[in-house]
Formats: sequence, structure tokens, C-alpha cells
Amino acid sequence: MGIVMIGIDLGKNSCSLAGLDERGSVVLRRRMQPGTVVGFASKLAPCTIAMEACCGAHHLGRLLAAQGHTIKPMAPEYVRPYVKAQKNDDRDAEAIAEAATRPTMRSVELKSQDQLDIQSLHRVRSRLVGARTTLINQLRALLLERGATFPQGRRKFEIGLDAMLADAEGLPQGRIRQLLFDMRDEWSALDGRIDALDQEFSALARTDEAARRLTSIPGVGALNATALVAAVGRAESFSHARDLGAFLGLVPRQHTTGGKPRLLGISKRGNAYLRTLLIHGARAALPSLAKSETPLGAWLRGLLARCRRNTVVVALANKLARIAWALLRREGTFLIGQAAKV
Repeated sequence: MGIVMIGIDLGKNSCSLAGLDERGSVVLRRRMQPGTVVGFASKLAPCTIAMEACCGAHHLGRLLAAQGHTIKPMAPEYVRPYVKAQKNDDRDAEAIAEAATRPTMRSVELKSQDQLDIQSLHRVRSRLVGARTTLINQLRALLLERGATFPQGRRKFEIGLDAMLADAEGLPQGRIRQLLFDMRDEWSALDGRIDALDQEFSALARTDEAARRLTSIPGVGALNATALVAAVGRAESFSHARDLGAFLGLVPRQHTTGGKPRLLGISKRGNAYLRTLLIHGARAALPSLAKSETPLGAWLRGLLARCRRNTVVVALANKLARIAWALLRREGTFLIGQAAKV
């Protein structure tokens, strides 16, 4: 029988392949370098090729899809239960192929090169923001050791630090003096790089039609809009609005047994970076939306009356994700009067 399903366990230096026939029996086991996978697949009849959605999967998936194969990337946690006995690369490849044969198995949509480029910009910006936060915390600690304290908040600390550096008599003596100037210059350089990326995101949000529609949602700016487009594209892989909220980990975890439903806190699964952006956006938009005389405003006021504020913020973030799904799938713009229906 011919091969109808291939599972690939991706690696930096070697890949393991397992091929299944129509009965689900393993008829192929092969280990090869990543660069030879495309050439090997070109000699096969079109089939389904499954792999874990990890680094390099989208690039390889696009190359294999161009040969006529059906690509099925899957989340690694969905593959893990199918690994039999001891774990090794060959068994991983077999588990990937077997998991992909299940009719209810969910797959990840292949990202385009443009989506990966935008996502890379977000990853770099996140790293720079983390480096800036680390630098600021270290500056605070160094100055605290010398008796200098500042109010909370990055902007207040920046103003206080600049005032200290401008006062030569108030600066600590010794080697720390020049070190403070060097660290302040490093901080300014990080600010410049982050601001340049923010301007690039703003330009992308103006030129990309989907991102421009998303920015019409309250609490969704250029950063959130471009991150959404990079992560979900046109949201075609989500059948319902709730599926996007579940993908972002914004829906309650469920532990139901014996017919007794029990809802816990949010699952926090999926894209943590995008979930954080949506929650921050919801927190910023909550005061104005709650005051509006609209169905969405009435819904928020009802939640605020019976729930804690942070719970309402997460609920609003989930609502914003559902609205974003509707705009991406239906190619419309935000109408606040219809927001509560999504």
C-alpha cells in the first residue's frame, strides 16, 4: 500500500520520519538531515504530512505544501499522549503521524512569511522591553545602596535620574558616577530602538487592511492589531468567536464530572504575549466603555456590580478577542451598538 500519512519529528540537525498506510500501519521509517526532507517528499505522491508546530515548521510546511502535500501542524501537547513506551525521535514521529489521523485533531494554520516577519518584530520588541526593565531595576538597586530612592513608575524614575545626573554635587563619588552615565545612555538607546519598532507597527497598522479594521476596536492599538494579524491571520482556522478566546487562554478552565459543571480561572493557554496585550488594552478601555450608554456599557456595568475589577478586565479582553474574530472573518468595522452580541 502507498503512504497516506507522514509524521515528521523536526530537529536542528536531524529529522525522523514515519509513514503510515491506509490501515495505519508503519510502512516507512527514515532519519535524515532537515535539508533533504523537501527533496525526499518531492518523490512521493501527494499525501498528508504532519509535524509539531515548532520552530521551522512553518517554513518547511510552505515548501512541502508547494509540492501538493497537505500540511497538518499540531500543538505538541496534543501529540504527547500518542507516544508509546520510551520516548525517542522515531517514536515521536510515529506519534505525530498517528495523532494526525484522528478526525477530531486540531491543526495550526501555516503562517505566511509576512506574518512571521511581523511576529519576529514583536519578539524583538518584547526582548528589548525586558532588557530595559532589567536595566531600570538594576539602576534603582545601585542608587538605593547609596541612599537615593525614587517614586514608582518608569517616567518618574527617568525624570528623577536625569535631575540627579544634572546635579554634579548630588551625584555619588567614585567609579559609580561614570557608570550611572553609561547606564543612562544604554537606557536611552533602548528607548530609541523600542520607539522605532513602535513607529514601524503604526505604519503597518495603517497599510494593512485587516490591522486597520482591528484598530477601530476600543483598547486595540497598532501593537495589538499587528500582533493579532501575525498570530491568527484572517482567523480562518477558528470556526467560532469563542475558539479565538480559548486559543488565547481567556476562557475559564472547566472541571466537570458527574454532570456537575465547575468553572475555574482562565486557562492561560496559547499565546501569552497576545493575551497580555489584550488584557492591557481592555484595562485601558474599561473606564470609557463602562460609561457609554450602549449594550456593551450596560454589560460591563452589570459585571462591575457583581465581580472584581480584574475579572471584568479579563472578561472584556475576551470580548475584544471575539470582536476581533468577527472583524477578521466578516471584513467589517467595529460598531459599538453590536459589540455585546459577539
